[in-house]
Amino acid sequence: MNPRTSNKPSQNSHCADFATMAERELSAFFSAVKELFGSEQAALSAEDWLRELTGIDGLPASIPEWRLITARASIHLASRVHCLVPIS
Repeated sequence: MNPRTSNKPSQNSHCADFATMAERELSAFFSAVKELFGSEQAALSAEDWLRELTGIDGLPASIPEWRLITARASIHLASRVHCLVPIS
């Protein structure tokens, strides 16, 4: 059997899936933060997100696992902007 015609997903396609999930999650997070808090906070939040990603063992395998990275990065955002939001 020719390994190129196998029905198994290749290692490259598996990596591409992870890259696509990461790109979508980070992009959505960045866009939301930029819309709500501006470009500076969005850039800082993207750095937080990437730090959270590099701080875990392995790569997330599901959307909920990617969202956990976003939630953790959101904690950093909240600690920076808590004094910027008026309290009613």
